[in-house]
Amino acid sequence: MKFVKNIKPIVSPIRKYMTAKTFETLNFDNLVLRTLPIDPVAENYVRQVKNACFSKIKPTPLQNPQIVVYSKEAMNLLDLDENQLERKDASEYLSGNTLMSGSETAAHCYCGHQFGVFAGQLGDGAAIYLGEVINDKNERWEIQLKGAGLTPYSRSADGRKVLRSTLREFMCSEAMHFLGIPTTRAGSCVVSDSKVVRDIFYDGNPKMERCAVVLRIAQSFIRFGSFEIFRPVDPDYGNKGPSFGRNDILIKMLDYVSDTFYSNIISDDAHEKYEKVFQEIVLRTAKLVAEWQSVGWVHGVLNTDNMSILGLTIDYGPFGFLDRYDPDHIFNGSDTAGRYTYRNQVDICEWNCIKLAEALSPVLDLVKLKDFVKKNFKQEFERVYLEKMKKKFGLVNSKPSDSDLFKKFFDTMYETGADFTNTFRKLSLLEFLPNKTDMNTSELVNVIVSECASIDDMRSFFKPKMPKETLDKLFTAAEENPGILEYFGLNEVFLKNQLKFIEKYEKLKDKTVEEKKQIDTELWSNWLNEYVNRIKEDYDPTSQDIDVKMTDRNKKMNSNNPRFILRNHIIQEAIEKADNNDFTEAKMLLKILENAFSEKSVDTILANFDPEAVRQKSESKFYEKPPLPTKCVRLTCSS
Repeated sequence: MKFVKNIKPIVSPIRKYMTAKTFETLNFDNLVLRTLPIDPVAENYVRQVKNACFSKIKPTPLQNPQIVVYSKEAMNLLDLDENQLERKDASEYLSGNTLMSGSETAAHCYCGHQFGVFAGQLGDGAAIYLGEVINDKNERWEIQLKGAGLTPYSRSADGRKVLRSTLREFMCSEAMHFLGIPTTRAGSCVVSDSKVVRDIFYDGNPKMERCAVVLRIAQSFIRFGSFEIFRPVDPDYGNKGPSFGRNDILIKMLDYVSDTFYSNIISDDAHEKYEKVFQEIVLRTAKLVAEWQSVGWVHGVLNTDNMSILGLTIDYGPFGFLDRYDPDHIFNGSDTAGRYTYRNQVDICEWNCIKLAEALSPVLDLVKLKDFVKKNFKQEFERVYLEKMKKKFGLVNSKPSDSDLFKKFFDTMYETGADFTNTFRKLSLLEFLPNKTDMNTSELVNVIVSECASIDDMRSFFKPKMPKETLDKLFTAAEENPGILEYFGLNEVFLKNQLKFIEKYEKLKDKTVEEKKQIDTELWSNWLNEYVNRIKEDYDPTSQDIDVKMTDRNKKMNSNNPRFILRNHIIQEAIEKADNNDFTEAKMLLKILENAFSEKSVDTILANFDPEAVRQKSESKFYEKPPLPTKCVRLTCSS
C-alpha cells in the first residue's frame, strides 16, 4: 500500500469563500456530533457512559483569564488574525468563559491501556470539544479546550490543568510542527486566577497552582482508545469497554473515520475498506515514531488513549527531548519500569497497534490485522528512519553498512556524554580541506569533545543508588519471591539499570578531566574517520563541482538536524516567569521554536524583543546549550 506522506485536511462539501473571521463569525460545522451517538444524560456528573461517543457539557468559567501566548500560524488555520487575538475579550473566548457562535461543547468517551493494562473507561476528563471550523481553504479543523472543567470522564480529578502542564503542551505542539513532525496544534495558552491543589511529585507535598487552558487544533482527536470502548472483558483484569457488544456503533465510527479522514481509500466491500484504513493507521504510526526517534523526542506516556488514528503526536504530558544521549532515560517519574523510554517507544507503538486491532476484532479478522502489524510496522519504521538518518548524516546513497555506522555514532554519544541535538548539528561542519583529499576531522573532534559532559557530570549521572551487594541480594530474593520487588517499590528494569550504572561508574570514578578528554577524543576520532570514509563513497573530492555538492549537503543536513529544540529547563524558565504574569519569556521561546532549523543569530530571530534580554540569551547560548545537572527537570503526569 502506498504510504501517505501528509495528512490531507478534510473539506466541507460546500465551499464558502471567506476572509478573516471573528470569534463571532467562525464557520462551524460539527460533523462528528451529527454522526456519532451522543450520551442522552444531560447532567454533568462522573459516570460510566454506555452506548455513546460524546457527552454534551459546558466549560466551567475561570477567574480573570489572561492570554500568555498564542500561535499566529496555528490560529490562521481558523481564519483568526492578530486583530482578533489582541481583542480585550479574546481571553474570554479562549478560556471557554464565552462560547463562540455555532460552537457545540462536548466531551469524548474513550478507553485505554495504561502502562500495559486495560483501564476501562477514561475519556476527556478535562478537554472539551468546541466544534469543527471550516476555514477559507475549505479545511476542517476540530478545536477543543484542555483544562476547561469537569466532565463525566473526570473520574476523581477536577477537570482542570495548571499553567506548567498547559504551557508545556502549547510549546511542544508548536515545536513539533516546526520540526516537521505530524502533531496536533496549539492556538493559545490562557492562564487565570483560579487555583487548584496539585501534588506535583506525588510525595505528599501539595501546593496551590494557577489553572490554565490550551486551545488545541487538529483534523480530529479520535484516538486508538476511541475504539476500545467496544473492547470485550479483559481476561486478566476484568475491565471492559462501556459500549461492549454495540457493533453497530463500532461500524458507525469506522465509517466516520473512513469517510472523513481516509476518503482516498475506496472499496465496494466495507470490511476491505476498514482493513485498508487500519493498515494506513499502522503505517502512519510507524512513520511518526521514526520521526520522534530522529530528533531524540520521548513521548513519556504512550498509552493507547494517547495514540492518534491520524498518525499525529497527541497529548503532551511528561515528554522530553534527550539532552545527553541516554536511550534509557525516564522522563515520566511515574514510569518506574521504564516502559516508555526512547529505547522502547518503537516497540510500544507497535504493541499499541496490536491493541487497536483487538478493539476492531468484533467486526474484522483479528489474525489478519495482527499479521499486517507484525509484517509491516517495523519494516515501515526502518524504511522511514533510515531515510531520515541518511539526510541527517548528509549521505546520498544507502548502503547496508550504514546501520552499523549510525549505531556506532549513538554508542559514541552515550559513552562520551554528548548532546543528541548539538552533536548531530555539528556534523555539517565537516568539510574538505583545500587539498581536496582530507577533511577537517581534527577540528570537528575538538568541537564535539569540548561540548561532551564533564567527568563530574558523568560520575554524578552514573552514580548507583545502591551498592552492588544490595542489588545482588535483591535479585536473589526476587528469584524466590517475585513480588518482593514491588513491595519495595522496585522492579527488574531498575535493578538491571543500576548494575549497568555500577559498571560504568567503576570505569569513571578515578578518571581525571584530562583522561576523560583523551578517551572522548579517541572515541570520536575513530568514529569520524569511519564517517569520512563513508562520505567519500558518496562525494568525489576531485570532481569539479565538489564545492557546490558539499554546500548542498550542508544545507540538507541543517534542514534535518534542528538547532533549537524544546529543552525542559528552557520551558521551565518560561513557566516560572509566566506564573508571575511575565509572558515575554514564553513569547520569545515560541519565536525561537518557530525557527528550529534557522542559521540566523538569536539576536536576529528575536529582533522585536528587548535588546538587553536578547543579548543575555544570545551570549549564554541559552536556547542551544544542554542543562547543567542542577537544572534538569523532573516530570510527572500531574497536571
